Amino acid sequence: MAGAARRLATYADLEAVPAHLVAEIVDGVLETHPRPRPRHASVSLKLGGELDFPFGRGRGGPGGWVFMSEPELHLGHHVVVPDLAGWRRERMPVEPDTAFVETPPDWVCEILSPSTARLDRGPKRRIYAEAGIGHLWLLDPGDGVLEAFALVDGRWLLLGTVQRGETVAMPPFDAAPFPLDDLFPFDDPAAQSAQTAPPTAPPET
Repeated sequence: MAGAARRLATYADLEAVPAHLVAEIVDGVLETHPRPRPRHASVSLKLGGELDFPFGRGRGGPGGWVFMSEPELHLGHHVVVPDLAGWRRERMPVEPDTAFVETPPDWVCEILSPSTARLDRGPKRRIYAEAGIGHLWLLDPGDGVLEAFALVDGRWLLLGTVQRGETVAMPPFDAAPFPLDDLFPFDDPAAQSAQTAPPTAPPET
């Protein structure tokens, strides 16, 4: 006997998820994960601030962008919530009057965590490409690495990676570089461990 058809998640399912969880509908499946941990939330806030002054407000940069934190995007039948998203102002001249946004952004950033990396690197990255979003950043706070991608002929092209101690100058925001370390309010755990490690005793003679 043929198996029963899979039931696709609905918006009512999403609305029923407790407020302490982030909920998305990806490929018809309701996906939930915990709210970001402190480091995740702090990095997201700082990255948004780094970009908003030069690109959102035109202070020290060209302006022309609108940024949102954790917007609910309706991309076809998918409902996804990136950590950060940005639209060129000419593509969003008027503030949406709904709780969600249907205009695909020009840039999204996902801040990776153990509970979201599978979705961020897999289905959601595909969905962003299908929606024609031009730029994707993946930022891993644990490893201190930023990957910048551009959509070329429907596929993601890795433009480059930035690590702790290096400067972020990646499209579409290369006009106002900033140190990646500025996103982290606490010391690099690896460097901190090295500083606090007990000194090595000199070899016996």
